[in-house]
Amino acid sequence: MHPPSKLADMSPSLRRCDLRPPSLAPGGWCGWPGARFAIVVATFLLLGCSRRAEGAPSAEALQVVRIGYFANLTHAQAVLGVASGDYARAVSPAKLETKVFNAGPSVIEALFAGEVDIAYVGPGPALGAHARSHGQGIRVLAGGAANGVVVVVRKDSGIHALADLAGKRVATPQLGNTQDVSARHYLSQVLHQADLSTVVPVDNAEQAGMFSRGQLDAAWVPEPWGQRLISEAGATLLAEEKDLWPEKEFVLTVVVTTPEFLQKHPDAVERVLRAHRIWTRRLTEEPQRYLPDLGDALFALSGKRLGPGILGPALQRVKFTDAPHEDTLRAYASWMNDLGFQRGPVDLNDLFDTKILGKLRSEAP
Repeated sequence: MHPPSKLADMSPSLRRCDLRPPSLAPGGWCGWPGARFAIVVATFLLLGCSRRAEGAPSAEALQVVRIGYFANLTHAQAVLGVASGDYARAVSPAKLETKVFNAGPSVIEALFAGEVDIAYVGPGPALGAHARSHGQGIRVLAGGAANGVVVVVRKDSGIHALADLAGKRVATPQLGNTQDVSARHYLSQVLHQADLSTVVPVDNAEQAGMFSRGQLDAAWVPEPWGQRLISEAGATLLAEEKDLWPEKEFVLTVVVTTPEFLQKHPDAVERVLRAHRIWTRRLTEEPQRYLPDLGDALFALSGKRLGPGILGPALQRVKFTDAPHEDTLRAYASWMNDLGFQRGPVDLNDLFDTKILGKLRSEAP
């Protein structure tokens, strides 16, 4: 599938992760040692094949459901669902265990290692996991959040339009993450910038200081980091990435699991997705009502409270949805291939399994 045509026509926490194109990355995907990743994937596939060979899924009661997510605005359903006790009640009588991550690759590693059953993650890590496991390691169950990515600029950077980004130092959260891929695609395909060395992958938390020191000109980042740069570093909002997509909407967070867990425990997946949909509806219909609870829950997880005027504006730029937006992931897969982050096109036909989501939607009033 070709990338959305409008992106080609228009002139749109975390830690460092080595996602250089395969020819440049000495340690393998996302900074993991190649051998370690190979062992994780091989073990996962071996166990999966072994268990499937045994026949029907075990009738043994599920004792624990483990959910992984970020202490992030764009994972708000999980943040609030866990904090409120709704997710624990949903999986009862099984016990709920949660693990909070800082980056997508570590989520995928935990998923493949059997340490997490269901997770919230960005499109980039999900696509990478699908490619590296040859389509056998991960399934996208639903969407979580859309949009919520902004391009902000330093006030004295001389940038007044997206076309002015050419040749400027543009920060992204991680090399090869979702925003990094979008920024590189826009600069190379829309602005025809051949040298992408001006794209600077740097931790979101470090960007404000670099803005203040004049070391960065712009940042292509998810919320609330964009609003933090505006509030704390005096940055100016240049654009929202959603305006570069044909339908003004693209997926930023998806809910994933492994084929093995989905096969053995579809009832548990259904109960989690039901709770996920409840919180999606609440955040869609009354986002301001849950703003204080979200701020408190994020503070409890991270130990850092967002300053006044950050969470509210940032929340307004995020759309909470259960739609997986397959077109978004197909576009990202194409761009990742074009940019050299993948070794050739990847078949995404088996990546999505939305049967349970479809069932829950059909039951909705």
